[in-house]
Parts: sequence; C-alpha cells; structure tokens
Amino acid sequence: MLKFLKKLSVEERQLANSIKNITGFYPGNIFLYKMAFRHRSVASELSGGIKDSNERLEYLGDAILGAVIADYLFKKFPYKDEGFLTQLRSKIVSRENLNKLSEKMGVGKLLLIDKDSINNKSSVSGNAFEAFIGAIYLDKGYNFTKKIILKRIIKYHVDVDELESTELNFKSRLIEWAQKERKTVEFALEKEEGKGRNKLFHVNVLIDKETKGKGVDFSKKKAEQYAAEDALKKLIG
Repeated sequence: MLKFLKKLSVEERQLANSIKNITGFYPGNIFLYKMAFRHRSVASELSGGIKDSNERLEYLGDAILGAVIADYLFKKFPYKDEGFLTQLRSKIVSRENLNKLSEKMGVGKLLLIDKDSINNKSSVSGNAFEAFIGAIYLDKGYNFTKKIILKRIIKYHVDVDELESTELNFKSRLIEWAQKERKTVEFALEKEEGKGRNKLFHVNVLIDKETKGKGVDFSKKKAEQYAAEDALKKLIG
C-alpha cells in the first residue's frame, strides 16, 4: 500500500489518507473519489455539455444506499409492513440526515466547491455523501460497499431506534416553506388504482399550479407525505 501512495500526488495522498480515516480502507481508484468530491461549481465541462462533477456518482450512490438500507430494515424488522419500512428508510436517507452524516463523518470537509457561485448550499454535503457511496461501489463492488454502509456508517452513526420514533412531517414542512416564499400549495389526487385495501393513491403536489412532487401509497395521507418529500428534495434539497 505504501507503493500505491508514493505514486499519488500530495493532494491525492491526502485524500487517500482521509478516506482511510473515514472508512478504514485505502481507495483503489483515487480518481473516482476525486470526482465524488467535485461539485459542479468547480467542475470542467466535457463533451455534450456534461460536467465532470459528482452528480452522476450521486445518482448511483443514492440507488446503492437505498438498496442496502432497504435490505437491512427488511431483516431487522421482519414483522413490520411495507409502509413502516418505507417511512423508516426515508428517514435514514433523507437529505437532512445525510447532511448530518456527511458532516459527522468528515465527508463534507473533502468537498471541493465554489461557495460563492451557488445559491443553495443546504444539500451539497448530503449529495457528496451519496457520491462517495457511488465511488466506493465502482471501486470495490456491491458487497464491500454494503459492508462499509452497515459496519462503518449504520452501526456507529445512525440510531435506527431513535429515527423510528421521529416523526417527519414533510407535508407540514412544505406548507411552511411555501408560506415563507409566498407560494400556493395544492395536493391533487391524480388517480386511484385497485379496490379496497389494495387501492393505490397517486398524489401530485402543485406549487403555484406546477407539479413539483409525486407520491404513491395505499394510504392517501402517506401518498401526500411522499409527494411533499419529493417536492422538498427538488425545491430546497
């Protein structure tokens, strides 16, 4: 491993050591992690207008993190229904919680960003956390990434029992945000599928008559919550 570090630049060596401190392992492909911590505000534009930023890794990391958490909760709570599992997973991977995790673990400190060129800084730390997970997955594979998430993140930094008892009312938060921004909020039932207990409610949330979030659930109230959460992610991160 010392030979590996000697081949890196001083900057890359510092990044590799920081990753080792956070996760317990040295990266294999340091370039993946450099991209994971490169915000679009400091990224170069590639062909086709795509920027060499962490956004694609963020997309991938979000999917991997969601899959691992879903599997973990499915096994931890064998007698809980789909609604409970979905809500608890949402709490764990919520932007607010990922921001806290990122700062707590020191991931946010590694982010390269032009703070003066962006208007909304509330979600960048959590986004970098997801991009970091995406980089680990591409570098080390799914099983290794799953182990890191469970053994180094969930075990030491996430109190699942506390989150279980925490109520996240996304609908109320969205309405409060809209009132401050002087915007109108409307929850509209798009369609219903099925009958009785198997009926699925598709709900859209409209901000100033424009659809900003969608939610689907067997409960209309929960569908509204999911729609509000979706809208909040898009509006304020």
